[in-house]
Formats: sequence, structure tokens, C-alpha cells
Amino acid sequence: MSSTQAAAAETMDSCASCGTTAIDDVKLKKCACKLVQYCSVDCQKNHRPQHKRLCRKRMAELRDERLLEQPDSSCYGDCPICCLPLLIGPAKSNMMDCCSKRICQGCHVANMKREFEGRLEHRCAFCRHPLVQSEEELYKMVMKRVKKNDPVAMRSMGKKNHKEGNYESAIRYWTRAAELGDAEAHYELSITYRDGEGVEKDEKKAIYHTEEAAIGGHPEARHNLGCKEGNKRRFERAKKHFIIAANLGDHGSLKMLKKLYSDGHASKEDYAGALRAYQVAVDAMKSAEREKAEEAIKNGGVNCIM
Repeated sequence: MSSTQAAAAETMDSCASCGTTAIDDVKLKKCACKLVQYCSVDCQKNHRPQHKRLCRKRMAELRDERLLEQPDSSCYGDCPICCLPLLIGPAKSNMMDCCSKRICQGCHVANMKREFEGRLEHRCAFCRHPLVQSEEELYKMVMKRVKKNDPVAMRSMGKKNHKEGNYESAIRYWTRAAELGDAEAHYELSITYRDGEGVEKDEKKAIYHTEEAAIGGHPEARHNLGCKEGNKRRFERAKKHFIIAANLGDHGSLKMLKKLYSDGHASKEDYAGALRAYQVAVDAMKSAEREKAEEAIKNGGVNCIM
């Protein structure tokens, strides 16, 4: 079938290979590129030599469109207790191994204060499970969640193994978590393949996992993509990455965007718009409880706010 016939078949809502029209007993399935459709796997295989170049080009375009979309929120999400966006960075919140929930410092400290004042048993602020008392108990708890295909628990086990120098196991856990859509696991893999720690350096895999993490709302991964594009002097793409990360509340990306503006690679409107969006994102993360918690941590403990 010629390319002209294929185009006509597509217009007629028909198989791009044999021209079979979609009727009640024939269902057409679209190619991943969404440009053509086929009535069978055999037709798809037969048409592949003609369609391959166009398909790859369109798939690359779709990938790029997805990469440069603004995520609704960062991969850290909201605190499940106060429902406010979590501060950027895993160190700014507390991961609960019992339920795999990330709790903001404000809710965590408020819970500790309540327990201290009431002389209560220490429990998870979200699921109320008693806090574990030993490494063995913690391991069993996390592995129970791993067996239930919890990507957060898998990522946690990956970090534990990586810290212990068991890189092969760490990569295996992170890969499983990444396959389940965990952006932070993608980020860990991107750093691992970039630096070649426990595995051969692989630039292609490093870029893939960085992009997947960025698509999932990982601000640091997005920042890294912006820096990479800037180093290649592809300033327009670098600007887009920094704007997306700044809109999520990433201060480092806002600074890099300011530098692009100073160097003439971004407009005043670009920087001003990102600055406003950054401030909105940061303000959304603030609360009186979090400010108290931050002050308590600076002064060495929760007792200072009791």
C-alpha cells in the first residue's frame, strides 16, 4: 500500500496498512504515535518500514511535550495531616516507615508535643502505629510493605542498601520503585548512573531517569536538566526547565533563571512571572506550626515550644 493510500486510509478511519475500514466487527488500534491505526498486529508489522521514521519523530515530539509540561505539584505532595504542600527536599519532612506517609515537620512536632504533655506512647502521627524500637522491627515493617508493592518502601530499602554499600540491591529496589512511577526512585537512579557508583556510568540511562523524575515533579531533577541544557548553550530549553522548577518552589532554579535574565537569555517577563509563581508556591508551604517546628529544631528539640 502506498503512502498516499495510507494517508487516505487514515482519513477514512481505516487501517493504514490494508485499508480495512472500522466497522462493528473490526476494531482499529492506534499506533503509539497516535498518527495511524491498524486492524491487526500483522498489518502493523507490515507497515512498520514505511511508518518507522515518522513514528519515531512523532514519539520524540510527544516525549518532549510531556517533558516540558508544568506538573500540578512537586513529587513530595501534601502533608496528609495538615494538607499543605510539603517543603521541597526529603530532609524537610518525616517519612513514616509504618505507612509510607511523609509528614511535615509542623505536624510531626505538634504530635510529639501532644504525646509529651499527655505522657502518651509515641505513635505515628498519621496511622497511629507505635513507633518501632529496633532496626530488626523496622526492617520487618518495611519489607511487609515492599511485598505489597509499595514503591515508597522499595525506595527506602534502596537507600538503606546503598548506604550499606550494597549497590546492586539498591539499584534493584530503586528500579522496581521507578517502574511503579516513583519520581524519587528515578532521581536516585539518575544520580547512580551519572556518577557510576556501584554500576558502570551510563549517560543515556542517567538522562532517561532524570527526565522521568522531572516529569513526576521532582524539582532537583528538573533543576539538573536546566543546568545540563545551559551547559550545552541551549538557553531556551534551560529557561523552560528553570521556570517549571521555580513554579514548584525551587529556589536554586529561580536563581539560575535570574542569571539567564542577567545574561540576556531570558526576558524580564520570564523572570518576573517565575518569581511571582515561586512566591505563591513558597507561601502555600508556610504555616504557624511549621515555623514553630523549625524554631524548635534550631534550638535542639521539641521541649522549647512546650
